[in-house]
Amino acid sequence: MKFAVLDFETTGNQSADEIIQVGLAIIEEDLTISRVYGSYVKPTVEIPPFITGLTGITEEDVADAPPLEEMLMELVPMLDDVVLVGHNVAFDFNFLQNALDSSGYLPFSGRILDTLDFLKICFPSLTSYQLGQVTSHFGIQHDRPHQADSDALATAYVFLKCLEELNDLPLITLQRLSELFADEDSDLGWFFDGLCQQKEQEPIQDLNSHNFYRQFALAVEDWTEMKPPRDEAEGNPLAGMEFNEYLGEIQKRLKLIMPQYEEREPQSMMFDQVMNALNEDKHLLIEAGTGTGKSLGYLIPSIYQSVKQQQKVMISTHTINLQEQLRERDVPLLTQVVPFPFKAAVFKGRQHYLCLRKFEHKINRRDFFNPKEDTITAAQMIVWLAQTENGDDEELNLGGRGGDFWETVSSDSDSCLGRSCPWFRKCYYHRAKHEAGIADVVITNHSKLFTDVKAGHQLLPSYERLVIDEAHHLEDVAGKHLGLNMKYFSVVHTLTRLYKDSRSGQLIALRQQLQPSGQDRASDWIAAIDRMSEDLVDVKETWDKLSESLFGLMPERNDVSPGEAGQFVLRLQPSKWPQEWEALKGLENQIHVKISEIVRRGEKMLAEYKENEDDYSADSLITDLSGLFKDLAAERDDLRTFMNLNDETVVYWMEASSHFRSKSLQLYAVPVDVSKQLKELFFDKKKSVILTSATLSVDKSFQYMIDNLGLEEDQESGRLVTVQLPSPFKYRDQALLVIPRDFPSVKGSVGDAVFVDTLVRSLADAAVATHGRMLVLFTSYRMLRQVHEPLKNALAGSDITVLGQGVDSGSRTKLIRRFQDSSASVLLGTSSFWEGVDIPGEALTCLAIVRLPFQPPNHPLYEAKAELLQRQKKNPFMKLSVPQAVIRFKQGFGRLVRTANDRGIVIVYDTRVIESYYGKYFLYSLPGPKMEHMNTEKMVPRISEWLQEG
Repeated sequence: MKFAVLDFETTGNQSADEIIQVGLAIIEEDLTISRVYGSYVKPTVEIPPFITGLTGITEEDVADAPPLEEMLMELVPMLDDVVLVGHNVAFDFNFLQNALDSSGYLPFSGRILDTLDFLKICFPSLTSYQLGQVTSHFGIQHDRPHQADSDALATAYVFLKCLEELNDLPLITLQRLSELFADEDSDLGWFFDGLCQQKEQEPIQDLNSHNFYRQFALAVEDWTEMKPPRDEAEGNPLAGMEFNEYLGEIQKRLKLIMPQYEEREPQSMMFDQVMNALNEDKHLLIEAGTGTGKSLGYLIPSIYQSVKQQQKVMISTHTINLQEQLRERDVPLLTQVVPFPFKAAVFKGRQHYLCLRKFEHKINRRDFFNPKEDTITAAQMIVWLAQTENGDDEELNLGGRGGDFWETVSSDSDSCLGRSCPWFRKCYYHRAKHEAGIADVVITNHSKLFTDVKAGHQLLPSYERLVIDEAHHLEDVAGKHLGLNMKYFSVVHTLTRLYKDSRSGQLIALRQQLQPSGQDRASDWIAAIDRMSEDLVDVKETWDKLSESLFGLMPERNDVSPGEAGQFVLRLQPSKWPQEWEALKGLENQIHVKISEIVRRGEKMLAEYKENEDDYSADSLITDLSGLFKDLAAERDDLRTFMNLNDETVVYWMEASSHFRSKSLQLYAVPVDVSKQLKELFFDKKKSVILTSATLSVDKSFQYMIDNLGLEEDQESGRLVTVQLPSPFKYRDQALLVIPRDFPSVKGSVGDAVFVDTLVRSLADAAVATHGRMLVLFTSYRMLRQVHEPLKNALAGSDITVLGQGVDSGSRTKLIRRFQDSSASVLLGTSSFWEGVDIPGEALTCLAIVRLPFQPPNHPLYEAKAELLQRQKKNPFMKLSVPQAVIRFKQGFGRLVRTANDRGIVIVYDTRVIESYYGKYFLYSLPGPKMEHMNTEKMVPRISEWLQEG
């Protein structure tokens, strides 16, 4: 097999566009690259400026280049009897066929392979499949990205890397892949078939490298083999050892591994405060700014406490990101420096783990919704099984519809066969649960913490001591979990998994098994399935009707420009029903009656089936069906709770977007005040709860958090300790905050022409002064869009890229990566960029905050909280709006200085910080940067001067 790796640069991506450069790398049968061919091609049209910007190819480059026909005379002979390979090959292949056709050649009729497919299958955990990212990940030299010969050569090396990886896979994995693609009659099927035949000729490979079970190769042993971290018989390694001695030993080892490690005063204070709270059964609110090293600040005392007292300590984070960071970075470091073996286990929500039974079932039945995409996703996962130890979806890069695929194979309690599952000892969820059971410290997340509470503490191992990191999110998460959130699609998803049409759905799968079975009761059960199928169609129609009617109640939005997705929000109040509500409750009642009937019938049928049948092959199907009936019953009850609108302590509201209309409908019912529940569930029950975050205090006081989390009694009794750690950074030298005091102000979420114009000019000047490397935080997506295009134009001449969240494609992580990789760029972000974004060092020099981050006052949850405060004779603006905004403002500010060597500027364009009576709370809450205000035109010279001083 000879491969030819092809890459074209073109004047655009439409079929009428033209080729301006070609690159071809030939890979011989012995997998060496024998030649690289490259040539410019003279087009008949001008090269658009953005293509020159992307590729660096100019009119001068192609002026003396051969025209298309001449180039093809050289290229065509090289394509004889080869397999064509490309990165996103369909693009290059289409241009090749058009060029051959227009120049009178026969079309290319050989095999075609795409390195994108190969990368996804061979490296299912790569964070990006972009050629540039992939080459830098593998350390492949790629000198001139977006130049055809360089791209073709880089792609050839990537392809060889994939072939090498495939060669190392166990034969059984390759056979599985070959089977998977066999039905497709595709070039991938042909390739894997050939690869299998070749591998089958070779002597049997090392059989000890993997665990083989039910025709899969797995990377892990049975979890039942997992041993506790220490042998009971050897006694407690901390017997007679005080905390200081243990800490000293760890610090000594840290210095050996990391010569640059130095003890930081704030971190030492944190060790002591956390240890005291754990030891004396107190609760602790501890604010630890960036650079404190707060993860180690609580992990080191937690390990000591749990091993010494032989009692688990639970650690909870808000984001899975931080959970992963603890797993990947902090725990491996501690494993090296803690002077005895210990175990820290990560335990996530159940839906993050793969259910091997469902996966096997899906693949064996080829139960694919989107055959092409699902086959690639299934292939990724077959290879991933030979690599993963955790079976956790965060490790997989599931593009496109991969998320839908995952939903059908993820673990869930309702469809779990428990010990009777053939996969039980291999199960990733039970492995994680077992690991958490034998661990000293368990790392989970806020979401799972509340799911556990709602499930009567059946999910997490029992614990008396709890550390809550990112604690400023606790109240929000509590509201979401102790309340209710129903989506239009989650109901549809359950209905269609039961019955989609006469060919698909779990009920139909059961019907197909019953038909030829000749079982006495089969005809009764088939009749029951047919009745339920009809009822499910009715429920779906009524649910659609109800959703449409609920969406119809939403007020028209007048501040949405055409073509932009507007968010609709409507609050519903128990005492003030809309006049149509009775009629809508009628529809809900129809749904309630029908679902009750379906669930009753379904459960009766399943019970009879289990009694009469001992057919193991249907076991998993019966379990899945039983789980779906439970889901359906829970959705029926949630809908009734929402439609009753009868609890004065709960705020009810609906949300939807104008693009997907009633299909984007979400119903919420959230407790207005969760402080009482938090107090009962955690602060009264647990011996010690430690809450930490970089932002817990407002104007040096913790009162806002104490009131909202239900800690007042503990404060009065002296059981609550509050500590604000000093910053390890020298903010006076490292950060300058400037406020342009004559800046125009703005009302609402949209800036007027004067405001936008002044802002764009000022941002452009500041971006030039700080060589790009600037993050601009907005509070409204609409204003971000107003600024994006004009700022792009203003900076066009200065080689500074402008990236906008939601405007430029890609997730938050991808945008941040693009921002870090480019030498000069300005990144515009809204809400999710205010926190959790870590861009240390040179990449970020300037942070601009356009408006103070107040929550919109008309959000239902905010309104209800404000009304509650008014009833308590308190001022909602000062007790709720300002503290919430200050905490977000501090989060935003924290993006700038991430290490002791960072220096940077913060520009606050909102003059309310110096003009209003509440502005001081924002400025006083910051960790002490140098602050100056001046007229707008003096700002940029001052910034340049300050940067030079450093």
